[in-house]
Amino acid sequence: MKIYSKETLIVALKEIRETGWIKNARPGNVGGVGNTLEDLLGIEENNLPIPNAAEWELKAQRKGNKKGGTSYTTLLHSEPSPRALRFVPTILLLKYGWPHQEAGIKYPKDEMSFRQTINAANRTDRGFGVVVDHDNRRVEVSFDSRKVHPRHEEWLDSVQKRVGNLGELNPQPYWGFDDLFHKAGTKLLNTFYLKAQSKRVNGEEYFFYDEIFVLKSFDLNKFLTAIETGEVLVDFDARTGHNHGTKMRCRNDVLPTLYAEVQKL
Repeated sequence: MKIYSKETLIVALKEIRETGWIKNARPGNVGGVGNTLEDLLGIEENNLPIPNAAEWELKAQRKGNKKGGTSYTTLLHSEPSPRALRFVPTILLLKYGWPHQEAGIKYPKDEMSFRQTINAANRTDRGFGVVVDHDNRRVEVSFDSRKVHPRHEEWLDSVQKRVGNLGELNPQPYWGFDDLFHKAGTKLLNTFYLKAQSKRVNGEEYFFYDEIFVLKSFDLNKFLTAIETGEVLVDFDARTGHNHGTKMRCRNDVLPTLYAEVQKL
């Protein structure tokens, strides 16, 4: 694995930009834009080898397409508290989950799913959202049965049978401000951030890493504001057989706004 200084990494990133269109090294992988960049740099996934600089992160993101599509950047992986309850697989999936779309096909007939991307600005059609509770200093996962779309009436009836009521989640999963800030501030303190155009040629995807940013000093207050405005989202991806983990992600173009200093190379 190659070892970089901050300066030599910047040189390498500029060389990648000058190369132009580069074939996706990980077709079929939603993280292909980042994985391809790591392969080009000769580094391991999520491991940026800069001596004495563990506070640097490397992130890449597809640009939104011309049809208005949105891409997302994963900021961090973090399961909600109370962690001892293993809240996602043992409560959200079991009590609020629904039949997996491939149950009886790819998975067993009783395979359940809890796959939701939620935010603080709008509820999903199953009534889930994010609430920022400043008094108790925590970011909460919330459920409001009144916001459930009529097409999910059968599912809502099943929730009432499983839970016993259609009230707020109890206990309510959350991320404490201090824990969240520690994790985000440690992992995302400074970031090399590349944005890539993408196109398909004969069914194969190519990237052009045409914008490079050096982001310094992750701002925790800006992060919290972005959660409140719905620019940072919580992504659940669990099924009976496996919990793929809970992520906090941000919409296209949001990441630089979370830093005190932004330098475009």
